[in-house]
Formats: sequence, C-alpha cells, structure tokens
Amino acid sequence: MSYKLRLRFSKTGRAKYISHLDLMATMRRALLRAGLDLKYSEGFNPHPYMSIALPLPIGSGSVCELMDVGTTADLHPDDLPGMINKVLPEGLEVISAYTSERKFSGIAWVEISGQLYYDTGAPPGAAERLAERFKEEHIVISKKTKRSMSDIDISPYIRSISFIQLDDVTMSARVSAQNPTINPENLISAIKDGNETLIPDFYSFTRTEVFDSDMNVFR
Repeated sequence: MSYKLRLRFSKTGRAKYISHLDLMATMRRALLRAGLDLKYSEGFNPHPYMSIALPLPIGSGSVCELMDVGTTADLHPDDLPGMINKVLPEGLEVISAYTSERKFSGIAWVEISGQLYYDTGAPPGAAERLAERFKEEHIVISKKTKRSMSDIDISPYIRSISFIQLDDVTMSARVSAQNPTINPENLISAIKDGNETLIPDFYSFTRTEVFDSDMNVFR
C-alpha cells in the first residue's frame, strides 16, 4: 500500500545555489537517512516517487517550496519535520508535512521578494521610476521557451508589484506561476528594456508564497 505526503520546505543561504537535480538527489538521500520507506516505480530503473512544484532558478531562495513524496508506510505528518531536518544540509529545512490531494497544476500565482543592489546606491527616485515602468500597459520582453526565444507581453501576468527605496531597492511582486511562468529574470529584463540607469548591479530574490487562482495559499 502507498501513501502520499506533501512537504513544505525552505531553501535559503548557500542552498540557493543547488540545482534542481542536485536538490532532488539531496532530498532523496535525506529522506532515506531519516528512515522513510519510499515508494519506487517498477521496471529496470526504479526511482522514488518524488516531485517538486515550480523548480527554482539557481540563485533564488524560497520559504515555501512544496514536494510530494510517496511512501509505503503510514506515517504521522507531524513527526516528519523533526526527523528529516536532522539529516538535511545547511539551508534546507522542512517547515511542515501534511497530506493533500491538490495537484501542483493548481498553483496559479507566486509571491516573490527581491533586493536590487546598486554599487553606488540606488539612483534618485528609483522606486518611483520602477513603479511607473511596471504600470505601462504593455511590457514586452524576450522570453525563453522550450524551443526558442519569443517576445511576450508580461503585463497581464503581473498581479501586483511595489518598490521601496532605501540605500537599495526592495521589490515585492505577485506574478503568474505557470502558463506562463514569470520569474525574477523576466522582471529584471523588463527593467533593462525600460531604462538602463535603473538596472541593478546585483539582485537577489526569494519566493515567499504560492497561491491558487482564487489567491488562497496553496497547500
């Protein structure tokens, strides 16, 4: 008999630079070390039933990652975070575990928070100018698809976006999670195409929440 569990976990610090494939391997090893009886596929090359929603770009962090795991034992979800966190490397932490029948395809929006850094400090009025850029009716960028690069107007896929300026600029946004996926690189591309003086010298983003189409937190 098999069971499905959903883990909500964070990926921060140096773990932000672990690729998706390496993350899957790291989580698999941790689950086995924690004593979970994973469910495997059949055939000549069996693999554990594990899947992560919305793989992160390398360098981006998250405090709301979701992973489904198949097991052959009926485990109490409340026991899992403590068991798994003991064997996870720095930067990875299971926040909660629970059962859910909702498919990851139901994730519609993601919330992200980012820091835009400038070597000599943010340009005067940067926050206001960035806000004006993203108020434009059409924001066309070149976006990579599975087969090529194509132009896309990302304006309809930005639900909200705001900027706060101190020494640098803090960006908060809720953007489309899937079909299409709008990621931090797309937002930076929009800045580059708007005004080169606003292009940050460095930036860092963290995914902070995921929502369904009704803007309810997805679980």
